[in-house]
Amino acid sequence: MLLVTGASGLLGSKIVNCAERNFTVVPTHGTNPLQSKSIKLNVVNLEEVLTIFQKFKPNMMVHAASETNVDKCEIEKEHAWKVNVEGAMNIAFACNKIGAKLVYISTDYVFDGLKGYYNEEDKPNPINYYGVTKLEGEKKVIQHCQDYVILRTSVLYGWHPWKQNFVTWVINQLKQNKEIAVVQDHFNTPTLADNLAEMSTEALQKDLHGVYHASGSERISRYDFAVQIAKTFNLDTSLIKPIEMSQLTSWVAKRPKDSSLNTNKIRKQLKTQPLNITQGLKLMREEAEA
Repeated sequence: MLLVTGASGLLGSKIVNCAERNFTVVPTHGTNPLQSKSIKLNVVNLEEVLTIFQKFKPNMMVHAASETNVDKCEIEKEHAWKVNVEGAMNIAFACNKIGAKLVYISTDYVFDGLKGYYNEEDKPNPINYYGVTKLEGEKKVIQHCQDYVILRTSVLYGWHPWKQNFVTWVINQLKQNKEIAVVQDHFNTPTLADNLAEMSTEALQKDLHGVYHASGSERISRYDFAVQIAKTFNLDTSLIKPIEMSQLTSWVAKRPKDSSLNTNKIRKQLKTQPLNITQGLKLMREEAEA
C-alpha cells in the first residue's frame, strides 16, 4: 500500500494517477481534496500522522506535501518551517516506525545557483528560506528514516484543475493577448509533473536509496521556456518581453540564478527517462487535445 501526501497538488495528483496502475493508493490532502477517497492529514501534527499510519499501515510513502510558495516562505518563516521541516520529520518518523519506504520530494533551490547543472555530490547552499526549509527537511528524512530516497526536482509544470504553474500561467496570459515580462537570466531544468510521477513510482519499484536529481533533462532560461510554450500552443511569442532578474521588483525572496540539475545518476537507474522541454510540452498539448 502506498500513502501519498499532498495528493491535491500538481505532483501529488499525478503520482496518485500513475501509481494506481501498480499499487493500492491512499491519497491524503491538507485543505482541498481532489480525489473522492482522499483523507485529510495535517503533516505538522505528529499524533495525526501516526494515527493514519497505524490505520493504513502503508509499506510505501511519497511525501509530496510542501509549502512551495517561495515568497510566502520568506515572509511566513514559522509556517514554512512547520510544514517543510517538522512535517518532513513527522512523516520520516512514522515511516521508520512501521518500516515503510519513503520518497521525499525536494528542490533545486537547495543550491545557490552560482554554478548550475548541479549533481548529487555538489554541496547545497540555499539563498532563500524555502531552500533552507527543504534542505532541513532532507536532513530530517536522513536522520529519522532508514529506508528513503530523496528526489530533487525543478520548476514543476503540467495540467491541474485549479493550481496554476509557470506553463499554465504563460498559456492563460497569452490567450488573453496580455504582454508578459519573463526573466532571461534565470535558468532551471523544468520538469513535467507526469514525468516525475513516473520516476517517483519507479524509484519505489526499483527500491532506490539515497539522493537523486529527478528533473527535466534540459537547462533553459525562463524566457526561452516561455517562448517554447507559446510556440507549442500556437500563441503569440511577440507578447513575451525579456527582462533581467534585477528588474523584478515583485520577488520578495532571492532566486538562485542557475539551479539547473544534472540527471545522469537517475538516468542510469530508471527506465523512465527525464524529458526535455519539447517532449514535455508536446505531452501537455496532446493531453489538452485528447
